[in-house]
Amino acid sequence: MSANPPWMQLQEETHAPLRGFLRSIKKQKDLQFEAILVYGSAARGEFLPGYSNINVLIVLEHITQPVLQEWSGIHKQWAREKFVAPLFLTHKDLQQSSDVFPLEFLGIKEHHVLLEGRDPFPELHVNIANLFLQCRQEVHANLLRVRQNYVEGWGKTEAIQTLLPLSLTSLLPCLRGLYRLLDRPANMKSQDVLDELKTALDVDPSVFLEVWRLKRGLSTPGKHELPKLLERYLTGLGKLVDRVDAMKQEERFQ
Repeated sequence: MSANPPWMQLQEETHAPLRGFLRSIKKQKDLQFEAILVYGSAARGEFLPGYSNINVLIVLEHITQPVLQEWSGIHKQWAREKFVAPLFLTHKDLQQSSDVFPLEFLGIKEHHVLLEGRDPFPELHVNIANLFLQCRQEVHANLLRVRQNYVEGWGKTEAIQTLLPLSLTSLLPCLRGLYRLLDRPANMKSQDVLDELKTALDVDPSVFLEVWRLKRGLSTPGKHELPKLLERYLTGLGKLVDRVDAMKQEERFQ
């Protein structure tokens, strides 16, 4: 009896699109790859149909314009099925970029599923020398983006409904990175990461959990409540920025 395909270990809602995605690739006889992996919410078991995207990483031997042109046809077929444009890397990219993007590579290394080929991540060493710098930079940038995106959305409540979940999605890897630096558990579900905020960083998690519920479709604040939620979120995010800056002043990770 043949073994179940790797995507069967993921949430059922991802099975059909991933099966179709792989079939489309295999139909292209000239399409070469070293490995295909799924990462992100689908690999963490947090995929939410209708909200979550499917993130795929493709390892190639060489990356040229003609190669990317071939893959663009595959992406065109599957973009409507919530597939983000794949992340294309060579083995050289993996070795040279892991210290530049430690947050991303640590996240993928801990949570991914190999769909085809040979998995390069068990052997990949992620240098975390720049991890605190990236965490601090991303937390600051997150706050700036929320302000900017709200104004860009003309101050409408619809903009708040979009920008808050996006902000939280970007924030979660930063929190996991900070927990790693503090020698605290980081390989947790997203809600557990937020629950840990008070203990790990002395930041009240309440508003972040509110946005988490909004992101998961578990709460639907009205048009009068959303601006208040944004105000609380900006305050909470500002306090997190202050806490991370204080860690720099303490020279804990220099």
